[in-house]
Amino acid sequence: MTERSPRANAGALLVLSLSLAALAALCAALRIPMADALVYRAEGAAVANGTSLYGFTVTSWHLPATYPPFAALVFVPSAFVPLPVLKVACCVGNTALLAVLVLLSCRLAGLRPRRHHALVAVALGLWLEPVFQTLLFGQVNLALACLVLWDLSRPAHAPDNGFGKGLGKRFGKVFGKGFGVGIAAGIKITPLFFVLYLLVRGRRQEAVTALAGFGTTMLLGALVLPRASVEFFTRRLFETGRVGKAWIVDNQSLQGLIARSLHTAEPGAVWAVAAVAVGAAGLWTARRADEPRALLAAAFTALLISPISWSHHWVWCVPLIAVLWAEGRTRTAVAVALVFTARSLWLVPHAGAHDLQLPLWQQPLASPYALVGLAVMGWAGWTARQSFAAGAAPTSGEVRSGPSGPGRNGPSGEGPSDASPAGQLSARSSSASMIR
Repeated sequence: MTERSPRANAGALLVLSLSLAALAALCAALRIPMADALVYRAEGAAVANGTSLYGFTVTSWHLPATYPPFAALVFVPSAFVPLPVLKVACCVGNTALLAVLVLLSCRLAGLRPRRHHALVAVALGLWLEPVFQTLLFGQVNLALACLVLWDLSRPAHAPDNGFGKGLGKRFGKVFGKGFGVGIAAGIKITPLFFVLYLLVRGRRQEAVTALAGFGTTMLLGALVLPRASVEFFTRRLFETGRVGKAWIVDNQSLQGLIARSLHTAEPGAVWAVAAVAVGAAGLWTARRADEPRALLAAAFTALLISPISWSHHWVWCVPLIAVLWAEGRTRTAVAVALVFTARSLWLVPHAGAHDLQLPLWQQPLASPYALVGLAVMGWAGWTARQSFAAGAAPTSGEVRSGPSGPGRNGPSGEGPSDASPAGQLSARSSSASMIR
């Protein structure tokens, strides 16, 4: 610890405090409704009161419940919390989860950031549009991203299995790697795509564990809410229109991009073919790429091929920025951060049906995250192809982390170790990047 560290830490704390104060003032000025938190609260109340889980709507937008029954069980405590307290808890909790996501992203990338670097990253990360929207709506995206990223990047055979001591250690031994993915899928179906990721990576035991975790959530939901479980998995799961209009700029999935580009609310077969192609390409990349690019490819593939991926679902931009930074692609990392901060999708006309009437020059502004997702897949796929052609064997090992693992100190460090995941990636493919 240098003499400058206390001063740097104090400065970073000041930056974080100012960022939090500005965020709190903005939220108070906007009187944020936290619409999704209200839906979660209503789901918990439906369970507690024994009323229909999928028969209500709340807020002026008439929002219904769209998650599996297990999620409603998780939300039950929120039904007993006063609304102002719930809103504060959502803001504080999501801010803390952003800090966790930053640290997990650094672990994935092989970075060891100093404390003041991590604090500044959190302060700036609050203003990334997906993160800000997650706070604005009281969403669970940061929690799910943390759960998946922690689960898939933790050591499989470490003494504490990535948990620490005491109860966490015992929990880690009982619930193996992959179980967290299953729990995340039980709350929101999309993380099930990571089961395919585990299978193509040759991590079959983890895939089975993930399916066991998801099955556990289904069983719990069926035991407590049998009617709701049948209703969801036989009907509501397939009603994508129930979630919202797929063509509005809020939707940054491949379907949203195609619908707006073709000026049609129903892209139909065009989207289906494109989704299959992108899904296949994403899985091929996940199979061939080195960690952590394989994990990023899987995450962005899931976001792209999902019928609806609202802008706040794209909190996976945080680990993407960390990986680019770790590889020394500083300008690209900054450019990606600017794309996810610029909010260009909200600058184009989007009231009523204007989303379907955008001219060609406004299309990239309306679909920035989908285009970044496609670029990430192209970058990861190209470098994976280059490595495969050069005879480099893909790895199915885990990302090493912690005091004994390789890494670097952060932006002011000496650079990634050749033994670290980021160092291996940079050495193999720094000249082959498609998005630098």
